[in-house]
Amino acid sequence: MEVVTTEELMAHLGECVLSIKPREKAEGMELNFQQNMSDAMAVLPKLSTGLDVNVRFTGVSDFEYTPECIVFDLLDIPLYHGWLVDPQSPEVVSAVGKLSYNQLVEKIIEFKHSTDTSQVSEGLIAEQFLESTATQLSYHGLCELNTTAKEGELSVFFRNNHFSTMIKHKGHLYLLVTDQGFLQEESVVWESLHNVEGDGNFCDSDFRLCHPSQKPSAASQPSPQQQQQMQIDQDYLVAMSLQQQQGEAPGPLSDLELARQLQQEEYQQPQTQPHQHQPSAGQMRSQHGGQRRREKKDDSDCCIL
Repeated sequence: MEVVTTEELMAHLGECVLSIKPREKAEGMELNFQQNMSDAMAVLPKLSTGLDVNVRFTGVSDFEYTPECIVFDLLDIPLYHGWLVDPQSPEVVSAVGKLSYNQLVEKIIEFKHSTDTSQVSEGLIAEQFLESTATQLSYHGLCELNTTAKEGELSVFFRNNHFSTMIKHKGHLYLLVTDQGFLQEESVVWESLHNVEGDGNFCDSDFRLCHPSQKPSAASQPSPQQQQQMQIDQDYLVAMSLQQQQGEAPGPLSDLELARQLQQEEYQQPQTQPHQHQPSAGQMRSQHGGQRRREKKDDSDCCIL
């Protein structure tokens, strides 16, 4: 099948969960297994919208045990993260301890408002750790991931509230590319996970290096050329709106027609006064461009000829 719907996937996972047999036949273990099965079936519908998991900073497989984690255990799918404390920083290790993320945030809030200076200091150290690892991946965590993950093992990697499919191939970690921006990039399948910055290399289905036409980034700022194009697009929309107000069918406009539309709208009121001096076309362009520059200080200066 080339396309699998959410309903089909959930049905398949449900069948996989129901087909699992308990590993041990003891009565107490079997009752516990049945409860886990019930909890897992209740969690399945959430898989299409997202799960709440709470990491611990002591190991790549350490999560607070919640019903959401039961699905991974029953289906024998490893769930990893790389947000670990570096053991070479004893002060941070002491401040973070074995707490989960939620517990650590509560501790920071409590200790920062304490009258005990040692608690205040410990709270600041813990807060600094969260700020310095805001990408939710540390280099110590990355090393532990490489050590823990098995060759050829498919697993789930949790980072920044996202779950990614991860595989280890020839000693290197790769994440399955699911970004909407790569929808038309048929050759892009995997992205290497080799640093905490997130600028990995893209590979095809055979893990051969490939170069996409462009890499989308939500945090990237538009270039001056993109800003100029955005301004042109905005002017075009304004001109189309003017045409519709005048009862004309919108159509493609040249730069000259676009400039005339904008200038005509801006100077319509002065032109209706019979005794007012009419500026020349060059003066109109200069005045209009000057106003544009005052309104758009961040855009590069330009005029439409």
